[in-house]
Amino acid sequence: MNTKTVTPIDLSLELREQIEGALRGYVAFDEDCPAKLREAIEYSLLAPGKRLRPQLTLLAALACGAEIAQALPAAVAVEMIHAYSLVHDDLPAMDDDDLRRGRATCHKKYDEATAILVGDALIPRAFEIISREIKPAERAVRCCQELARAAGATALVGGQAADLDGEFRDLSVTQLESIHRRKTGALFCVALRMGAIVANANDEQLAALDQYGQHLGLAFQVVDDLLDVSGSEGEVGKRLGKDLEKGKTTYPAMLGIQASRERAEQLIDDACQALGSFGEAAAPLRELALFVRQRNR
Repeated sequence: MNTKTVTPIDLSLELREQIEGALRGYVAFDEDCPAKLREAIEYSLLAPGKRLRPQLTLLAALACGAEIAQALPAAVAVEMIHAYSLVHDDLPAMDDDDLRRGRATCHKKYDEATAILVGDALIPRAFEIISREIKPAERAVRCCQELARAAGATALVGGQAADLDGEFRDLSVTQLESIHRRKTGALFCVALRMGAIVANANDEQLAALDQYGQHLGLAFQVVDDLLDVSGSEGEVGKRLGKDLEKGKTTYPAMLGIQASRERAEQLIDDACQALGSFGEAAAPLRELALFVRQRNR
C-alpha cells in the first residue's frame, strides 16, 4: 500500500483491484487441469462481486498494523471458500438457484458434475495458498485451523444444513440467528480473524473484530432477506422471492419489513461501536459496515 492519502472509496477500489489480480493469479492452473474445469472455476470465482470477505481480511490486517501483501493470500483463500459455498448452495439438491450475480449459476452454465468439482477444487486450493504463502509458518497453521473450523460442520456447512432442515418450519428468532451466525457470520468472522492473525494481533483486538464480524454478518443477512422481498432482480443479480417459495423463515416474514430495517441499522451501529479501541485505524472497516447497510445487491 502506498503512502498517498486515499478516501474510503479509493481504498476499497484499490483493495478490490489487488484482490481481483490475486484471484486470477492463483487460479492460473497448469495444463493438467482440464480446460472445462479451469473455465468453470474462473467463471465462478471471478464473477463480478463485492469481495466483502477478502476486503475484511485486508482491512483487519491494516487495522492491526500489517501490510496488504502479507494478508492477500488469506484474503484470496476466504474468497475461494465463499465461492465454493455459493456454487454448491446453488445446486438443485440444495437451494436450486439458476441465477447468481446476474449470470447463470455454475451448474446451469456447465453441468451439475462440473459445479461439484469446482467446489471440490477450490477448497484444497484455498488451504494450499495459505500454507504456502503465509509467513511465518505458525501463523499459516493458525489461519488454516481457523478457516477449516469456519467452513466446517459446526459453522458454514452446519448452517447450510440447518437452513435446509428449517424449510417449511416455524423457527424462532434465536434459531434463525443461529443459522445465519453459522452460514453467513462464520466466514465474516474468520476473514477478519485471519487478517488479524497475519498481523500478530493480540487477544483484545481479536475479540473486538469477532464482535464486529458477528454483528456485521447478521446485518448482512437481514439486508439480504429484505432484498429478497423488496429488491430489484436486475440490481440484486439473482432470482427474488425464492425464500417464500421454499418456505424459509426470514427476518421480514418474522419481524416485518420496518422492524427488520431497524434491526439491520442497530446491528451496523453495534458493529461500528465494537471497533472503538482501534480508533482511526478501523475507519475503513466502519465504512464497509455502512456499505452493507446501504447495499442493493
